[in-house]
Amino acid sequence: MSVTHISELMITGSGMTWNQEQQRLMMQGEILVQTRSHTVCGGAVSACMYLPIARSQVWQKITDYPLWVQYFPDITKSVVLQQGEVKRLYQKAQKSFFFFTAQVEIYLKVVEVTGQQVNFQMEKGTFLDFSANLELQDCGKGTLLTYSVQATPDIPIPSIFIQQAMNLELPANMRKMRQVICQDN
Repeated sequence: MSVTHISELMITGSGMTWNQEQQRLMMQGEILVQTRSHTVCGGAVSACMYLPIARSQVWQKITDYPLWVQYFPDITKSVVLQQGEVKRLYQKAQKSFFFFTAQVEIYLKVVEVTGQQVNFQMEKGTFLDFSANLELQDCGKGTLLTYSVQATPDIPIPSIFIQQAMNLELPANMRKMRQVICQDN
């Protein structure tokens, strides 16, 4: 798919559509973000970025879950607990806020659609709810990666603050992810 030959780019399954100007910015390295409401004390965000490498190479990197500590600075541990058709993953993270540091842990059920999508569903953890979806789509000689997250922490924080933090942090994390994924290519 050539981004320059279409008027709007639809990211399959995510419901996200980008106009030509947004597509041009994404091809130049911008991370495009859409935030939406989720719960009273939660947030949801989707971010999309272009990677100048083939989808098969991106797939190998993103499904190497212990590497996620390099992609997301707040994740301090990422361990695959169970392999197979359905994987189980344990992640631990630490996040500093204005006057305190929160430590979270989560056990995830991971379902992969080879080369296309990874779905993460919380089994247990320090969230009221958590789910994420990562999608890959061919784009010219590279790959579009869309990462969508919705979560409600177990501490009462107004959703506007959660959404604002997600809106700022997810693009920074995805830039770091792109840097790590592309460094060997």
